[in-house]
Amino acid sequence: MVRVSASGVLVVDKPSGPTSHDIVAQARRILGTRAVGHAGTLDPMASGVLVLLVGEATKLTNYLALDDKEYQATIAFGRSTETCDAEGATTDERTLPDGFPASAALEAVLDAERRRTEQVPPAFSAVSIGGQRAHRLARRGEAVLLPPRPVAVRALTLLECRCHGSEGPASATLGLAVTKGYYVRSLARDIGERLGVPAHLSCLRRTASGPYRLDRASRWPPDGVPQLLSLEAAACTALPSAELTKAGEALARAGSTLSASHFESPPSGDLSVWLGAGLRLVAIGRLAEGGYRVVRGFRGDFPHEK
Repeated sequence: MVRVSASGVLVVDKPSGPTSHDIVAQARRILGTRAVGHAGTLDPMASGVLVLLVGEATKLTNYLALDDKEYQATIAFGRSTETCDAEGATTDERTLPDGFPASAALEAVLDAERRRTEQVPPAFSAVSIGGQRAHRLARRGEAVLLPPRPVAVRALTLLECRCHGSEGPASATLGLAVTKGYYVRSLARDIGERLGVPAHLSCLRRTASGPYRLDRASRWPPDGVPQLLSLEAAACTALPSAELTKAGEALARAGSTLSASHFESPPSGDLSVWLGAGLRLVAIGRLAEGGYRVVRGFRGDFPHEK
């Protein structure tokens, strides 16, 4: 085990099988610190981009988790499951007619999905109901009624369609870019319902989480000590940045309100990253009544546990 003194972001290519929490636990052992989190859960069946946050970078969780996500997903037709994916128990299974799905019907369903503004999460999800996770209630056999949540589909492309009667089961492979809170398992459920057949998500690979793409992801588990993207670089990928004056840095570290004169150039946008001497991350702040105020402060260095 190696103790890593730096803070930053580690982008990994999660394999299918382990949970996101399993990957975090492994990273804690490898890096020698408990200060490891992640920005955006991947189900055990799913693979692809998982953004790990180390040390002070754990304070960026709420900002990086807001980013859009991109996926490649395969939906299998003819069987539905309680979890809406291949790992769940079968709830319905039917023989499909030859040639299903018809290309015109599938494209009409996809076009409706592109216009989606709300989505009902799957019952087996981490959504909280009265202080309890929905998946725990579902596993106890309790009825789970989740309200729709606002989502948006930025892009949705049909990459491949296999019709019943051809080689392999009927399926559709899609490329999609979606907002935070969108469940691809719900996409599989809803497409099946619109086509009038049971369906489930048979394969899912996340190809991007915000600015972090699969081609920048490291194999997991790593062969050696993984290299972290710096705390400053990680923060600046999520938000616009502004440099503080010497007086501005002192005020920001004290949690005081700043004026535009405390920046080399005033920050743009509502939230922004504030950089001090040596372009070190000092705070995330926002424009508020009376000036600029610190939302989240950062230490200059991050001591790990002994």
